Formats: sequence, structure tokens, C-alpha cells
Amino acid sequence: MLMAVAVTVSVALMINKKREPLHLSFAALCVAIAFHRGGLFFNLFYPHAAWSLIERLGLLAIPTLTIYFSRDLFPGQTLIKKRDIRTTALLSTGLAALLFTPLRNLAYIGSGIYIYADALLLLCYFSLIVHAKQKTAGAEKKRLVYLIIGCTAAIATYSIQPLFNLVVAGTLYFILIMIIHPHLTELHDLMTRASVTLIVSLFATVLFYLVIGFFGPGPAPPFLLVFMISFIIMIAVGPFQVVLKRLLTRINPEIKDVFTSPFDLDEKLEREKALLLEKMAPVFAHEIRNPLGSIKGAAQLLRSEAENEEQKNLLDVIAQEVNRLNRVVSQFLDYARPYSSELRPRQINAVVEKAMALIEANRLSAGIDIQWELHPHLPLVPMDQEQIHQVILNIAINAIEAMPEGGTLTVRTSRIESDTRDAVGITIRDQGAGMRRDTLKQIFTPFFTTKERGVGLGLAVCERIIRGHGGKIRVKSIPGKGTIFYIRLETVR
Repeated sequence: MLMAVAVTVSVALMINKKREPLHLSFAALCVAIAFHRGGLFFNLFYPHAAWSLIERLGLLAIPTLTIYFSRDLFPGQTLIKKRDIRTTALLSTGLAALLFTPLRNLAYIGSGIYIYADALLLLCYFSLIVHAKQKTAGAEKKRLVYLIIGCTAAIATYSIQPLFNLVVAGTLYFILIMIIHPHLTELHDLMTRASVTLIVSLFATVLFYLVIGFFGPGPAPPFLLVFMISFIIMIAVGPFQVVLKRLLTRINPEIKDVFTSPFDLDEKLEREKALLLEKMAPVFAHEIRNPLGSIKGAAQLLRSEAENEEQKNLLDVIAQEVNRLNRVVSQFLDYARPYSSELRPRQINAVVEKAMALIEANRLSAGIDIQWELHPHLPLVPMDQEQIHQVILNIAINAIEAMPEGGTLTVRTSRIESDTRDAVGITIRDQGAGMRRDTLKQIFTPFFTTKERGVGLGLAVCERIIRGHGGKIRVKSIPGKGTIFYIRLETVR
């Protein structure tokens, strides 16, 4: 069981495209665990000196690789130093050499190897505790605490081998998630990912027993065995698919999408649609703007020769509608074209002030009371200043248009603190008519609008800009009371 989990985890790390030193050191540790537990397992069923040798060699490699991995995972620890890797490697090599001599048959050699390995692993365990006490509160300390909990559980169950194997297997998988997804620092985020695998494994186990109970005449295998096999299959599916996909791609390069799920196909189709839209938009805009230019030019020429006011007014309407269509085409291009943001550290308050000043200067806020509540000490935000200015201006103008009878527009900036990375929040609130739930679900959908002469691209462009900055935008609205837009932007690391 533990051997299979260790092999699966090591393969998952080795075939990962981003093979970082941390991944490779943990993969090597898992290989050593697989050799140790595999040799122990096969020696029980097929007793042979070779299996015993493999088991002991794997055990001797574990301490050195554990120290190496812990140094990679937490490079700032002080109790275990870099020279300890070389020292333990020399000791392990010396003990391994004894296994190829007649001394290997001595009883105290086997027990000595276990004592040596256990002592070094305990040293690594205590070094993590010391390092955790020295660290200030933050993401790294949380990861340390999670790892210490797993190691403590393994030590507590050491004398109960089946439970010990289960705890170590779970800890290996937990560490795999932790190092592959370093952005997940909260325990509930890590546990959620691990829980999905465990729940599906449990479901497969229950389903197996239902089938066995219905069709099987004989006694069913132990529950723990079936559960662990289901768990191993669950975590092995991903690596197996990657390996098989690479092999099949070498044989037939056109078979790349053979393992794409139906749900992923929908996402792929959306990406292809977006790419097609990016290619078509400039051609579409060019073909529309050319005749629009001719229409507007002709209307202006005819207006200069018009004999009465009625004709002039009709020609003015033509020119105005041409301008409106040009704006529609411009918005369509803004949405369709790929963004090439130049992100530079900026003060968000300066962007908000510029947008509000522009609204007041153009008398867009007649009858509207604008209130600013800007946090005085905000960190810098990596952003494209013009694009964020466009977002704030667009949402603020929408808020003003939602209050035709007057009201208060409130713009706030705030600091959002977290253990990993602080963020800046922007809140834009109006006292308009609000939106119903069905409308609220579609406001970021392209070409959806509730305005009589709207295009429905303004908020879609805003959402795309914020997403391109690695931020988030969400909205809450209560009919009759108003709407609030929340924007979150990550700060400079």
C-alpha cells in the first residue's frame, strides 16, 4: 500500500513539466520509501536475500533524502545544516557497504540500521519544530505546522504498522499537494483538495462492496484494503494519463486531445472562440468603419447644402448615429483584442482621484453627491494605469446613470491583509434602482444590457481587464436600494 502510494507520488513529480529541485528531492525520498516498503513486502511473500537487501538500502537512503528535502522545503532552518547531508550520505554509504559483506548476517546490523534511520528522522522532526518556533506567523509557518502534525501522527502510530502505513501514505499525498500548489496556504484549501480524492475513493469502495454484496457469493476483502486500492488508483490516474498521452503523441501527434474530458472540451471551445473573435474583430471593424466614414462624410456635405432646418436636423441624426456605431465598434474591438498590459507599481488612490475628477469636470455627476473614502496608506499595485482608470470610470458612470433622480455615489479604497500577500480593495456604491438576481448573473456577459441604447460590452471589458491583472471583481445588488461593485487587486510582492 505505502509502496504503491510512494511510487505514484514520485512518478507524478517526475513527469511534471515544472521539475523544480524541491519536486525532485521529494520524488527521490518517495523512491527510497518505495524501495524500503517494497522490499519488506515482497520478502514476506517471497523470502530472499535480495528483497532484504533492497529493503535495507531503501531504509539507509531515507534519512539523507529526508534531510535534503527538508532543506529544500525550508531553506532557512538552522538546526540541520548543509554539511549534514554529506555526513549522513557518507554514514549511509558505509553502512550500505557492510550489507555486501558477510557482516550483513549479524543480528545487530539490521537493528542498528533501523536505530540509525529512526534517530536521524527524529532529528529532522525536532529541527522542524525548532524552525517552526523561530518563524513568525505566515504562510511558511502554516506549512511547517501542517507537516509537523503529519509527522507526529506517524510517530504516534509507529507501533501499529497498518495504521502507520495509512498515516504515512496520507502524509506523502498531503505533501505532494502542498508543494505542487504552493499558493494554497490555508489548511482548509489543502484539505479540500485532499478530501476530494478521499471522498471519491470512499465512494468507489462503497460501490465495490455494493456490487460484491449483490453479485459476489464469497466473502468480501477487508475494507481498508479496498479503500487503499481505490485511493491509489485515484492518485495514479493523472500520472498514468500523462505518461500514456506522451507515448501516444510520439506515435501519432494528432491524438493530443484523446484524454480531454467533455468538461475541458467546453473550455477549449471557449478559448478557440475567443481566438477566432480576436482574428475576426479587426477585419469586421475595418469593413464597418469604411462605409460609416463615407456615410458621415456624405451627410456633412449634404448638410452644408441643406436649404432648411428640417433637412439639417435629419442629417445631424445621421452623423450622430454614425458616431454611435463607431463607438460600438470601438467597444467591440476593446473586448475582442488580446490585452497587452504593462503592469507597473502604482498608487490606486491617484487613479481613483483622476477618474472622479474627470467625471466632475465633464458635469456627468449633476445632482449626484460623490463621496470619497480613500485609505491613506495603501501599498503599490502592479497595474496598467489607463486600463484600471477605464474600469473605475466605466463603473462610476454606470452608477451615476442608475440614479437619474439623484443620490450618493460612494467610492472607497481599502487595504486587505492576509498571511500570504496583501491586496487593495476598491468599492463603488450607488443608491440606484438595483438589479434583480437574474440580471445580476449576466452583467459581465458580452452584449447583455438593460439600457435602451446600450451595447453591453462595458462591464464585460471591465471584468476582462481586472482578470488580466490577476484580480477579482464581484457585484452585489438589492432592488430598490442600490448596487455595490467590489474590485480586488493584488499588491507588489
